[in-house]
Amino acid sequence: MDWNFFVSKLKEQVFEKKKDLLQVGEIENHISFIKNGAVRFLIPKEKEDKEITFGFCFENEFVSAYDSFLTKRPSLYKIQTLTKVSMWSITYDDLQEVYTKTKIGNLLGRLSSEKLFLIKSKREQSLLSHTAEERYLNLFKERPNIIKEIPLKYIASYIGVTPQALSRIRKRIS
Repeated sequence: MDWNFFVSKLKEQVFEKKKDLLQVGEIENHISFIKNGAVRFLIPKEKEDKEITFGFCFENEFVSAYDSFLTKRPSLYKIQTLTKVSMWSITYDDLQEVYTKTKIGNLLGRLSSEKLFLIKSKREQSLLSHTAEERYLNLFKERPNIIKEIPLKYIASYIGVTPQALSRIRKRIS
């Protein structure tokens, strides 16, 4: 019964490559689970080559501008698809209803919150304690599919270097 109620609140969505899921200034109203595909979190700049990519989400991961989702404040960043993406989404209001009416809802909510927090925490720790080369190597150890799906300019931005510096790192380790 609980599971059926929860599933009834989910909406399957499909987005093409390079589609903006959330713009700067919009309020996030969904938390989603990626069935397949990849997305990136970015801070847009006037020149596209100056954009800052600060996160990725892939198949079997939750995606949301979670700070905006929780606070109902406008997002300071953008979420964009890197590939064609299929996901299951639930609105904030529907999720609150699932929390109050079911036992499974609280478990799913806690698990998604924990996963999103751990991704953010790990990223912050990596930026503070590893070199760019270590961040690059760790990224591929943890997410081997990333090199196939993500342009190198986004990977460079994510690890905090220029595309040229990433090229030198790649030459050094190959």
